[in-house]
Amino acid sequence: MSEPRRGATGTRPVRRALLSVWDKEGLVELARQLDEFGVRLVSTGSTAHVLRDAGLPVTEVAAVTGSPEMLDGRVKTLHPAIHAGILADATNPTHVRELEKQGIEPFELVVVNLYPFEDTVASGAGRDDAVEQIDIGGPTLLRAAAKNFRSVAVVARPHRYADLVAALRETGGTSLELRATLAEEAFAHVAAYDAAIAGWFAEWAGPEELPPSLSLGFARVRELRYGENPHQRAGLYRAVLSPGPLGGARVVQGKEMSFNNWLDAEAARTVAGSLEAPAAVIVKHHNPCGAAVAGSLAEAYRAALASDPVSAFGGVVAFNGEVDGAAARAMAEVFTEVVVAPGFSEEALAAFASRKNLRLVEAPAPAKAPLEVRPIDGGALVQEADAVTEDRGEMKVASRREPDPGEWEDLLFAWRVAARVKSNAIVLAAGGATVGVGAGQMSRVDAVDIASRKAGERAQGSAMASDAFFPFRDAVDLAARAGVRSVIQPGGSMRDDEAVASADEHGMAMVLTGRRHFRH
Repeated sequence: MSEPRRGATGTRPVRRALLSVWDKEGLVELARQLDEFGVRLVSTGSTAHVLRDAGLPVTEVAAVTGSPEMLDGRVKTLHPAIHAGILADATNPTHVRELEKQGIEPFELVVVNLYPFEDTVASGAGRDDAVEQIDIGGPTLLRAAAKNFRSVAVVARPHRYADLVAALRETGGTSLELRATLAEEAFAHVAAYDAAIAGWFAEWAGPEELPPSLSLGFARVRELRYGENPHQRAGLYRAVLSPGPLGGARVVQGKEMSFNNWLDAEAARTVAGSLEAPAAVIVKHHNPCGAAVAGSLAEAYRAALASDPVSAFGGVVAFNGEVDGAAARAMAEVFTEVVVAPGFSEEALAAFASRKNLRLVEAPAPAKAPLEVRPIDGGALVQEADAVTEDRGEMKVASRREPDPGEWEDLLFAWRVAARVKSNAIVLAAGGATVGVGAGQMSRVDAVDIASRKAGERAQGSAMASDAFFPFRDAVDLAARAGVRSVIQPGGSMRDDEAVASADEHGMAMVLTGRRHFRH
């Protein structure tokens, strides 16, 4: 093995390495390179077996510890002969003398990856099988080596093997900078692994209260070109114990999705997934600008587009069913960034094929998330995920006039859409489609004004949903002047009676749901 290059910052040679991996990808190639560099290999049972079959010299851990593997492999490396060799600080004379006194050799390299706990859970395996895939020795080895990064290099993922070999070839050892990078990756890897286990136990136990501590684990799927703006770095991450972003979405056509594309696709898919009839939702800047239900996806798309055809330009469209050829052809004349749906027929794929800048994303129907986490400076806000669970039977008609059947349908439709519009939110709907949306306004009456102006003449006879109560009657009066005939809102204002009185004066029907759906 070559000596460390002069001047290499904190470079340490590698004379002895511990290899214990579940994922054998690249293992033999790495071990062969290490052997050529003169590195002595120590390994656990299955890893040692693979290396020995490849004709490589290897010492089993049991020969180092003097103890056989125990408890069906649960205890292998948990021994001072292993961990003292990993944790000894090579720059500390006391540590060095103690190792010599105990007859323990140090390690300069630890290569470990962990039992496939997530894959086991994802396979649908039973609880006992999942428990057996909770690695104990592996995380302990990684943490020990990462803690002692000044003396030991730790590799937790096969994709780092090439970097390790390159460093050994170039300098004859590992630099302090490389060891620190690898240590950070090891700690992050163990943290995500533990987060998956904690999350699995949380789902099993099903606590009714928010957890006293929350462990979140995310693995980077890919880097993105940039974030919300070109000067911001960004990446797409998969949450542990999940199939991936948007339920394991797959881009089946088009160029790479941007940060904003993913955000808007999530918003559109969530609204579409909350509607039962064939539905189309058009989102711009994370707010629905058009949504509709109809007898077919093509009809639903046309109705959603009519809600705000100007804002729909460059938007993201979601459907709640497999996109067929008719729906694809209905979109032919409008520039669209992304279409997200549970599937696409062959006819639809053929119709979209010529639109090279259009991204098609295949994603299953959204599943209910148990918690929402929003980072803030120095912490996070955590809440139960919001969902529209109230139905007509739980609602109260507060006005003298009852909504007729058609009005009820539009009220309930508008209510579901309003729950996904940024507050203050007002949605006007008619015939199963939005006709005007007022989103993200500081004043509720301004939101009504915007939605009414967007709707124009289509506001006549429409239903209006407000995501929260009316603090004054002015918004109801304004809606009446625009032609709104029915209103759905949570109620709960000190001036509810004034809002109801306004509805009665204008011959409107007003329904109180008893629950608001703010979305900040």
